[in-house]
Amino acid sequence: MNPEKFKQSSSGKCIKTLTGYWAYIPNPLPPKINYSRDFVFLLSEGDRLLGELSGIGRLIPNPYLLIAPYIRREAISSSRIEGTQASLNDLFLFEAGKIEKLKMSDVHEVKNYIKAMEYGLNSLKNLPISVKLIRKIHKILMEGVRGNYATPGEIRHSQNWIGPSGCLLNESTYTPPPVEEMLLSLSDWEKYLNLNLNEPPLIQCALMHYQFEAIHPFLDGNGRIGRLLITFFLCKRGYLSQPLLYLSAFFDRFREEYYSKLLTVSQKGDWQEWIKYFLRGVINQSNDAISDAKKILTLYNEYKNMLEKTKKIPESSRKLIEEIFLNPLLSISGLSKKWDMPFNSVKTGVLRLVKIGILSELPGRKRDKLFVATKLMKLLTSTNKQNSNNKP
Repeated sequence: MNPEKFKQSSSGKCIKTLTGYWAYIPNPLPPKINYSRDFVFLLSEGDRLLGELSGIGRLIPNPYLLIAPYIRREAISSSRIEGTQASLNDLFLFEAGKIEKLKMSDVHEVKNYIKAMEYGLNSLKNLPISVKLIRKIHKILMEGVRGNYATPGEIRHSQNWIGPSGCLLNESTYTPPPVEEMLLSLSDWEKYLNLNLNEPPLIQCALMHYQFEAIHPFLDGNGRIGRLLITFFLCKRGYLSQPLLYLSAFFDRFREEYYSKLLTVSQKGDWQEWIKYFLRGVINQSNDAISDAKKILTLYNEYKNMLEKTKKIPESSRKLIEEIFLNPLLSISGLSKKWDMPFNSVKTGVLRLVKIGILSELPGRKRDKLFVATKLMKLLTSTNKQNSNNKP
């Protein structure tokens, strides 16, 4: 790491270690922030849209109809930033028990992300965001996948660094604090999160995310943990009634800006540009989430109305309406095992939904056939791309 690039920084300092390399230590939060006019506008718009999204979350009778698809898309986007190639369709195939073996490792990483998200959200009902909690989440995230070597669930005991693939420590773009200083910074970070500061929650969230990435407390998985923390923070603070906002899709679309803005805080103390980028992400993804939520709820009501107009609907068909919003791709044998229901009972329900046009059979499979809720699948797999040309 070149210390000359960090000389202008007011957000931390570079130190030379006993072994001769340079590392960066971020100052404790919060920094002094200048609230310019455009900054205030972005903050106000982000607050407004989050309020609207939170209101949608309070009104729906079964929030998991929305939460399940959102968590899965977030898991795909956040994992993709770290190099996985799994798609949402791959994930649905995996959950239906039909994924190709070649894609299993990437999909396992995504599934771990989902497990970590769900564990964290459940834990936050009774616990604060803490180092203890993120260690548990890290263990779930990293166990049995790439990065399993990186002591899942343990804060690092050695130096890590960030840079081009294969670079050595002295060639790094950024070197986080050495272990002793890292532990002190992590303790300060935890205290900051649990102070009742007179500070806008979205600003605090942006600061929290940067600081975690600057500290880099794990040997691997820091990016994914840091992005999980955004959702945890907003839900814990009551800013979201349901976990319906995820920024990884925005960070993935504008990945160079994401890394650049974080690094510029460390090198130049430029909090303004990072926070404005973060707020634009909140605005962009809130707009998407509000639009998606309305479309998903409209489709859910459409499916329910189709059932109501059909005579002698099997109970398994009614149960399927809830199930397809968890996974629009399903197999009869898989559901029979999951529900502990006779194969023929599930088959009757599936075929009835095929008859009325909710499900259709995927071609090319003579045994263990797959069925898809085509409209829902198209909706879920297309929304990630709708703003791909937007500027950050």
